[in-house]
Amino acid sequence: MADRSSGVEGVRRKNLGEVLRLVHQEGSRSRARITAETGLNRSTVADLVTGLVTAGLVREQSPDPTRRVGRPSPVVSANPDIVAIGVNPEVDAIEIGAVSFGGGLRERTRVALDSVPSAADAVVIVARVVQQWQQDALKDCRIVGVGVAVPGLVRALDGVVRLAPHLGWRDEDIATPLADALGLPVAVDNDASLGARAERLFGAAREHRDVVYLNGGASGIGGGLILDGNLIGGAGGYAGEWGQTRPGITANADRATDDGVLEDEVNRARLLRAAGLGAADDAVLAAALIGSEDIDVRAEVGRQRRILTASLGNAVNVLNPSAVVLGGFLSILREYDAQSFDAEVRERSLAAAAEQVEIQSAALGRDRLLIGAAEAAFAPLLAAPLA
Repeated sequence: MADRSSGVEGVRRKNLGEVLRLVHQEGSRSRARITAETGLNRSTVADLVTGLVTAGLVREQSPDPTRRVGRPSPVVSANPDIVAIGVNPEVDAIEIGAVSFGGGLRERTRVALDSVPSAADAVVIVARVVQQWQQDALKDCRIVGVGVAVPGLVRALDGVVRLAPHLGWRDEDIATPLADALGLPVAVDNDASLGARAERLFGAAREHRDVVYLNGGASGIGGGLILDGNLIGGAGGYAGEWGQTRPGITANADRATDDGVLEDEVNRARLLRAAGLGAADDAVLAAALIGSEDIDVRAEVGRQRRILTASLGNAVNVLNPSAVVLGGFLSILREYDAQSFDAEVRERSLAAAAEQVEIQSAALGRDRLLIGAAEAAFAPLLAAPLA
């Protein structure tokens, strides 16, 4: 005979997760609104919210006292003292952020490096930063886990980094030593896939269910694909490697490599060289490129834009997204002249496929990967809030 109590508990756990997801991903809302959005009755919602408040995951406050009509409904908000750590290791720096429940970035730091970090180096650096935060900036917070956004192929089954070529990582298990160092659960995924998730939940793609996301960083170009609201990982979790596709380059003068893939041609290092910069973050690079009258800068930006728009046209034709979102240095290429960039993508797409597509720069800016990584760390909490 089936255990009815376990079935009831499973339903309650699912409902707790749905209420928690709403206030985390959609923002503060009244009990009445939660009731309407979930289809649950008022007494059930009241019980669920009380459980989440008792667990310290959400907070309740009185409604606007100026409201005079109807019975006031308490407002439920995510507790910002519930925090996940987001990490993005790159060839020139490791970025670390503390992201509050609800999506706000609470702390961030960029540890610049003189050499490409090993996985062991990354563990030491991240552990040192997080332990310092635990003693001061986050001493009153509950840290639920760590998410690591790696620029490479990450196996979905166990989070092992199969290959991060620019970092020189092959079959690296960064999750286990980092979890041992911090005593926290660790989730690892591809950086661009996590960036896509962040922009879908909190950024430029929030109103879209079919999204192509491309991320440009120091390690190259990655991507994420969202279809019908679902992040597509592929059979092993390796989907979205846009940077490894071979671009169609019609003018030989635009080709910078003999037989390069997209990330060899559309390349952050080439932009830095054209601008006369060494190591620089995206803000410095953008300031050097946008509006520049330097002939070398204009030529390199124009070359990369032509190749990128052709690749995006192919993506629009194959996938028919409602949004194309560009992050990192790819957003700088677009913002150099967004109107002409968007027009060129449409010109390189089938008219019918391009009718509904919106081309946008990542709304979360430099925080997109940290927020996406933190979202991976929040996932177990959303699945079982009171576990």
